[in-house]
Amino acid sequence: MGKDVIIACDFSSKEDTLNFLDKFTGRKPFVKIGMELFYAAGPEMVRQIVARGHKVFLDLKLHDIPNTVKKAMANLGGLGVYMCNVHAAGGVKMMAAAKEGLLAGAEKAGSEPPMLIAVTQLTSTDDDMLKNELLIGASMNDTILKYAENAAEAGLDGVVCSPLEAGMISDHFDKLGKEFMTVTPGIRFAGGSVDDQKRITTPRQARERGSDYIVVGRPITAAADPVAAYDKCVNDFLTDNEEM
Repeated sequence: MGKDVIIACDFSSKEDTLNFLDKFTGRKPFVKIGMELFYAAGPEMVRQIVARGHKVFLDLKLHDIPNTVKKAMANLGGLGVYMCNVHAAGGVKMMAAAKEGLLAGAEKAGSEPPMLIAVTQLTSTDDDMLKNELLIGASMNDTILKYAENAAEAGLDGVVCSPLEAGMISDHFDKLGKEFMTVTPGIRFAGGSVDDQKRITTPRQARERGSDYIVVGRPITAAADPVAAYDKCVNDFLTDNEEM
């Protein structure tokens, strides 16, 4: 299982996105396309970025009845992306239906099936929100681990969680002899703004906690020098060099 830094391209237009990616001369970083860009520019934007040579994590967090999610995933499965996701809160049947639709869509398009992962709890959720707004009585860790177990039962490849839970999930599945990846947003540089995030670490801390992929948005996209910020993430997450 590889490790990488995924840039969250949370832009509102095709032009802003391509202008940003053009800064990475001769390089093709792994990127995330989320709801903001997808709703603004549509599937063609995804196809264009894939055609430019980028791996794409299509972050739409599908959550609906199983049949609806299955049909939606069949459409996404042919876009050529590397990874898609759903909300684990939809349950095992919904996640299994998503996987079935994704595989069918990829087969119809003659493309490699994307990996499918499930969002456990958003990194903007803290213990107080979990208990008092979502009315979930279990602890954050217990909830996330159970959602991860459900995702594995449904045949998914991994989960989205914060770096704080990555080690717990990896250890759990390692003991079962299963490969199960963790994709972790909630990444901030030391001393940087946390914005609306609650459960966060630095890139180096995410590596130490066992994250397989980190998703980094504003610390890169809003930086004065996005390429330098990306390089810092890569150095801190993927190498043994001292933090830049």
